[in-house]
Amino acid sequence: MIQVGDKIPVVTLMEYSEVEGNGCSIGPNPVDTGKASAGKTIALFALPGAFTPTCSAKHVPGYVEKFDELKAAGVDEIWCLSVNDAFVMGAWARDQKTGDKVRMLADGSADFAKATGLTLDLTSRGMGLRSNRYSMLVKDGVVKTLNIEGPGQFEVSDAATLLAQAKSA
Repeated sequence: MIQVGDKIPVVTLMEYSEVEGNGCSIGPNPVDTGKASAGKTIALFALPGAFTPTCSAKHVPGYVEKFDELKAAGVDEIWCLSVNDAFVMGAWARDQKTGDKVRMLADGSADFAKATGLTLDLTSRGMGLRSNRYSMLVKDGVVKTLNIEGPGQFEVSDAATLLAQAKSA
């Protein structure tokens, strides 16, 4: 399992773009995690699934709400990762009104989740292999803090916890 001091896995995630710009076409675009995190401080949080109750009611809204404070604490970008496809993540971004505050990144084949060792098997609930709920502060591709939730919990991966860690980093 990934730990503080480790580099994040270099995989290709997908991001849905509604508008064309900066070399990105409309629709799903690849995001190389190694290149996208280079030289940046990333507030990264992952969750089991788009449109699920806790994720939609608490997790994503908290990061949208704390966007300005996270930026002031030195965070360059906020990433939300979920084992969903880019189209679902794009629709969820619209629903959650993430705008340019949170990058909604699809880990469709769970490559990032598997590489971190932070998977959650929800096969018995008809959801297959998913990501565990966690957050991490990443600087230049290296994990500086890591907050992993216990089963069914939402206590340490929230925006307020990561904000406090970013302020003290």
